[in-house]
Amino acid sequence: MHKQSKWERIYSVVKQIPYGKVASYGQIATLSGYYRQARQVGYALHAVPSDEIPWHRVINAQGKISLNLEMGGAVQRKLLENEGVVFSPADVISLKEYQWQPILDPLGSLD
Repeated sequence: MHKQSKWERIYSVVKQIPYGKVASYGQIATLSGYYRQARQVGYALHAVPSDEIPWHRVINAQGKISLNLEMGGAVQRKLLENEGVVFSPADVISLKEYQWQPILDPLGSLD
């Protein structure tokens, strides 16, 4: 049986973020079983191996894109806007409106 690597687990969770929703790096870390390892999520997403992983749906805990414009922030924003995600004039996404709320089983794992 193949044991999933840390990054594969992160990618597996990111793939579950629905179209038009976002999740924070910390949220993905926790759902992947790596509580308080948000930076690991960032490292994993920086090395995304395919277009099948919707990396653009992961933002920071303040509802902002963490990438600067030259590093892909403009692309990320455009992809999110194409999915109907709205940014405030201060470039913030309303987490109340757009944050993914996955259904967890009683043990706290993703269904």
